[in-house]
Formats: sequence, structure tokens, C-alpha cells
Amino acid sequence: MEPLSRYPVLDTRSLEEARDAVTRVYLDHELTAPQDRLAMTLNATSDRMFTLGYLTYQSAATLVMPPTEDNYHVNLTVRGSTAADRTDGERRTTRARASGIVLRPDQRNTVRWSPDAEQLILKIPRLTLETHLSEQLNRPVHDVVDFDFGIDLTTAAGRTLLSSVEFFVRELDRPGGLAEMPIAREQLEAFVMTQLLHVGNHQYLDELTAPADPVRRGRLGPVLDYMEQHADEPITPQELARVGCMSVRTLHATFQQELSESPMGHLRRIRLDHVRAELLRCDAASTRVTDVALRWGFFHQSRFAQQYKERFGELPRETLRER
Repeated sequence: MEPLSRYPVLDTRSLEEARDAVTRVYLDHELTAPQDRLAMTLNATSDRMFTLGYLTYQSAATLVMPPTEDNYHVNLTVRGSTAADRTDGERRTTRARASGIVLRPDQRNTVRWSPDAEQLILKIPRLTLETHLSEQLNRPVHDVVDFDFGIDLTTAAGRTLLSSVEFFVRELDRPGGLAEMPIAREQLEAFVMTQLLHVGNHQYLDELTAPADPVRRGRLGPVLDYMEQHADEPITPQELARVGCMSVRTLHATFQQELSESPMGHLRRIRLDHVRAELLRCDAASTRVTDVALRWGFFHQSRFAQQYKERFGELPRETLRER
């Protein structure tokens, strides 16, 4: 079964239908194939941050795409190969699970697919990705992020990017997975964008990967208060950095220096404390541990139970039984 099979857009042998579907989901383009023959499959889903899809033509198809202006397109080749070029003369090839490309929104791009090529493709709005980057750097980002066209999926960061996207796909295909967990889905989308920014060889990479200087512990006060007050709501590192008026990198560095843990690790401890307090005061006969855990943002029950036991020395159902 192909990836994202729960989100079918189109299966077709019609060149025109294939072009219309990809235009609708991704971007306007010209599509050609030898003797107009192809067997295209497109599955795709969109959420707050980006569109994620699976595409194959089963043909030596060629796509010519004018500048989109508004979106980056990240093509991760998982089977076969592609050859791409763009307006400024840059050329790249992609190989299965080894390399991909990022289409700049201000360049005309041409991509030629091998007949066996299959891709996982992200469409990320410029505003979304550039705002995410600015939160990492704690300064405005006004220029197009130039990923040098190609991205290497064989590096440690590249493997993590591909693995996180494929995990995202599996979770969306799994009943009861991320599709039904908006908080977790948003967090994973943010992680995928962060990882993309660490894989691409762009003009902000040195600044992004430079060690961050931590700030005084007192600067964490508003962040810690915010965590306590909003622990039952979706919270991301980007949101916490905004509260503390610092970059995401500085936020992580300060938490590690002052509290010896990550911001999200600290938030998890706060949420576990709230779960325990609720289990100790609730009516045991009418309370389900799962409902309490979900209310405080724990979606994987086995992982939650393990984390709870590590913190309190007993399983949550044992706390409820004692009550």
C-alpha cells in the first residue's frame, strides 16, 4: 500500500487530470510524458503548517514549474531518481533515500522523473518557514532561504529529516495516530521544519547552528509561569521563546544550563504533576486514566505510563486505585 493511502487525491492515466490534480494541491506547472502515457498516484493532506503528499508518475515525466512566489517545495525522493534545474543555472539530481531538492519560490524549476521515481513532497508557505526560522534566530528573516537547491539525506541531520517525515506519514495512515492528535501533529510539523533548516546548506545555517549563549535564570520566570498556566494547552518551543523574548536556541541553552533539562522535558514534568493531582482527587469509580492523560497532552498511553512510573514510582492506574 502506498504512503498516505488514507488521503487519496487521484489515481489516473490521464495527463490532463494528473496536471490538474498536482496544480490544485501543489503548484501550477506544465506536464509532459512520453506518448502522454503515465500512471499517476497522488495522495496528500494539509494542516496548519504545511501540505504533505506522496506522488509517482510511473513514467519519465517532466514538470516545468514557474516561480510560486509564496511556497517552498521540498521533494524527498524515496524511490528512483530525478534530475532538476532552475533559472539561475543550478542543477541537481536526486537518488532514492540519498538526496532531495528544495524548490525556491522565486525560481523557475524543471524536474525530470525516472519511470520508477516516487517522492514525498512538502509544500511549506514562505511565511510559515521564514517565521519559524526567525523564531530560531530571534530576528526577522526577509530574504528567501536558498537551500542550495539540493539536500543531502545521507548525513545524520538528513537521515533524521527523512525519518521524521516517514514517521509522520505512518502516523497519519494509522487509525488513532497523529491525524486525531492536533497538538502532537503541530509539534511534529514544527520539528520537521526545524530539521529541514538544519539540513539545507543555506545562508542562515552558520548562524542557526552557532552555540547559543544562555541568559540569566531570572529571564525564565515568565516562561515557567506561562508553562504552569497553560499546561493543558498546545505549547511549542517557539511559543515559549516568544514569551521569554529570546530565540529558541537561547531558550534551550538556558534551560539546559539552569535546570539541566529541555523546555519540553520541563513541561512534561509539569503535566505529569497535574495528572497525578487529578488522579488523587477524582472519583476513582468514574474516572479513566486515558481521559486524564489526554486532557494533559499525553497521547501515547504506553509511553505516558512509563514516564509516569519513572517520576512517581508507580503506574497511573495504581495511583487511581489507591484513591
